Amino acid sequence: MKNNIKCTLGVFEDYRGCLLPIEFTGLGFDPKRVFVVNSVPVGDVRGNHSHHKTKQYIVCTNGSVNVMLDDGKTKKTTKLNKNQSIMVPELVWDSQEFLTEDAEILVICSTEYNIEDYILTYDEFIKVINQR
Repeated sequence: MKNNIKCTLGVFEDYRGCLLPIEFTGLGFDPKRVFVVNSVPVGDVRGNHSHHKTKQYIVCTNGSVNVMLDDGKTKKTTKLNKNQSIMVPELVWDSQEFLTEDAEILVICSTEYNIEDYILTYDEFIKVINQR
């Protein structure tokens, strides 16, 4: 699977708390949108879609999540703990399973929201992949 390297981010932590800086220069795209997903019941899954054009950089800012990625040929699950991240290229089916009560992800996107960019069913995703 292409371009989906898991990494642990550089964190500054002391008695005052934790500072997690994210530099946009290393993303490989200019961010157009950011959103946070939290308060998801343990075991629930979010995502379950793909994008035609949007690349996403998922950062686990608290707790733990499993990120499931599928490029139509290979399926891969990566566990992210606090301060870990993963890149999700366009045309990759992705889902996030929230493993802890305090789990939270920050998602940085290469495009603004556009429902036309979403592939919402797995069957449609496979059709798109097979037409490439």
